[in-house]
Amino acid sequence: MPEQALDLPKLVRIVRRNKLLVGVMAAVGLLGGAAFAVLSPQTFTSTAQVVLPGEVESAATAVPGATGGAGTDEYMATQVLVASSDPVLSLALRDVSTAATLQALRNELQISSPTIGIMSITAKGQSAAAAERSANAVATSYVSYVGSSGSLVGHVPADVINSATHATGTTLVRRLAFDALLSGICGALIGIIVALVVSRGKRRLTARDEIANSIGLPVIASLPVSHPEDAADWTKLLDEYQPAAIHAWQLRTALRELGMLRSSASDRTNGADSSLTVLSLSSDEGACAVGPQLAVFAASLGIPTALVVGRQQDTPAVATLRTACAVPPSAASTRSRQLHVVDSDGADDHGRPDSALTVVVAVIDDDARKFPHTMRTATTVLGVSASAATADQLARVAVTAAADGRDLAGIIVADPEPTDRTTGRAQQPMRVGTPQTARPASERVAGHARARSADQVVSEQTLPERIAVAAGGDPGSAVGDPFELRQNS
Repeated sequence: MPEQALDLPKLVRIVRRNKLLVGVMAAVGLLGGAAFAVLSPQTFTSTAQVVLPGEVESAATAVPGATGGAGTDEYMATQVLVASSDPVLSLALRDVSTAATLQALRNELQISSPTIGIMSITAKGQSAAAAERSANAVATSYVSYVGSSGSLVGHVPADVINSATHATGTTLVRRLAFDALLSGICGALIGIIVALVVSRGKRRLTARDEIANSIGLPVIASLPVSHPEDAADWTKLLDEYQPAAIHAWQLRTALRELGMLRSSASDRTNGADSSLTVLSLSSDEGACAVGPQLAVFAASLGIPTALVVGRQQDTPAVATLRTACAVPPSAASTRSRQLHVVDSDGADDHGRPDSALTVVVAVIDDDARKFPHTMRTATTVLGVSASAATADQLARVAVTAAADGRDLAGIIVADPEPTDRTTGRAQQPMRVGTPQTARPASERVAGHARARSADQVVSEQTLPERIAVAAGGDPGSAVGDPFELRQNS
């Protein structure tokens, strides 16, 4: 598959999925910046100013055509270099206690000419007195050097007009805020970069066709899901969830394909076989909302629906959902009266809810070694978010479910990519090398009436056959090939 450009929604999903990593890196950066601010010595700055009277006019007239502009700038630039030269700093070093070498003193200085005939000498120090002493020492040394007969730039009249008498420094609180915030942002960015690298390295499935073909099962619905952070968010979802028209139709179609919708009122009240498990990976918190949203939608259709959450599942998303389910709806709640929430102990079927439809939320570990301990249902579907799982993870989930006697009937994709134009419907693979001939329309109609649908054929396959089909193999190697096309004699 060609490399897809990383868009903002996908980046947000990757960050949300790896929020622990990003949060840890941000916290490390925050603490590191705070420690640096506390342990690093406070820095003070102080400024002395020197004036060069009379030389401004002579410098302007020394350059032809200059009127106090270019010639003066060049002259002041020369004086700035003189002030930071070794002869000047050597004289000042004797009065400076914070710097042991000329280079150390030069690193503490910032010398500039803010305006014509004025030189500004700013010095840094670990105390206010040290900064003031360094700035005054350099200013005095410069005046002495350019006024002496040994000056390499000739005699230059100069005077100190403003001594460094007031040093300023950043308070510890401000340094803590700045350093900690900057380091925290850098740490978060590093965490995001690491998450992107890890996500790309795992080759997570994004398109519906990729997800469906990984285990040979059709995508029966795809819809955006909520991402509750706490029990209050789950309560809001149970009370107020209303899918858009297109997603409501997909959910209705999925329930019908799974046999959860009955054609008559008497069938709808008989919920003996209308039970559904929505399985998702523990790392895919978005897909955890598929089951509750499906249950709320079914209740909105007037179907008595029970939402069952097992106690043995300890993922954060399920734990907060179970907390929300344990609290009865308030008097002002808009939750459907057809929706009932049940806190299940596990696989004991004696406490099965008396509802027309039972939706069980099940979460399996990423390594998929053991199916979660939940009550058994007539049908099991897999909920997975786009870019949340690899083909290997989904295959392990399918095998584990089959080993527990719960073959997957389909896939519901959460938060599909907006740019994904695939459907995820299982295609009927043709036997390689089998020639095809055109048939009259009457024969095609008759053949279509006798043929089974692709979904019926897929549902009749065993799990190994589905995986073989998804991998491009021949399911007929173990049993008769249900996809073999008829030929005209």
